[in-house]
Amino acid sequence: MTHNTRHVNPVTAIRRKETPENLAERIYARLKDEIFDFQLLPGDRFTENEVAERMEASRTPVREALFRLQREGYVDVLYRSGWQVKPFDFRFFEEIYDVRIILELAAVKKLCEQEVQSSLLEDLKRIWLVEPEQRIQDPQTVAVLDERFHHMLVAATGNQEMAKMHQAITERIRIIRRLDFSKMARIEATYMEHGKILGAILTRRVEQAQRLLKTHIEASKAEVRKITIHMLHSARNPFAAEDS
Repeated sequence: MTHNTRHVNPVTAIRRKETPENLAERIYARLKDEIFDFQLLPGDRFTENEVAERMEASRTPVREALFRLQREGYVDVLYRSGWQVKPFDFRFFEEIYDVRIILELAAVKKLCEQEVQSSLLEDLKRIWLVEPEQRIQDPQTVAVLDERFHHMLVAATGNQEMAKMHQAITERIRIIRRLDFSKMARIEATYMEHGKILGAILTRRVEQAQRLLKTHIEASKAEVRKITIHMLHSARNPFAAEDS
């Protein structure tokens, strides 16, 4: 008597057990990573079927993930032509950064004028006001902490609507902002600049805190723009990148 046993790929078996929500979340996260890492380049076109085949999934969770990315501004749906990674618009990012600066400068002013300082500032001191040998050197971790630093400054004002607006802006620029920490010099500069900003806030020096914060964000924006242009060029011209 023979048994007709069929070998099932363990990864495929696990994925079959995924709920539709988890499957759509996994596909969303992977596509977003591919966009962030320039594996999917601005302007690239693709179909739902192509993504479904790559992700070993049906079109339904793929479509759900793509519509979520569309709502967040990363992809566009093309009439009868599939999908497209949204073309890169530096003017858009410049405008978003301008709004971010306005929000954070207002937050700093409010923090300096508060009678009782938020406990969130104490949390930030424990992270950023440390000795050089205690500074975290992992770029991804520092990128997360940097994002949290700026969001916590706004959240510390106690203005929930301002914090929500800032969080939405942060999400829109995350695709390029994280590139700021691809060089160790930027990590060291971030620790120093955050420390000075915190010091000015804690001693209620409004104008100095605002000036330091604006300079810090402008420097980050300039660095990110330069790196983004280089990465886009390298991704589109891999052989040129190898020769450079």
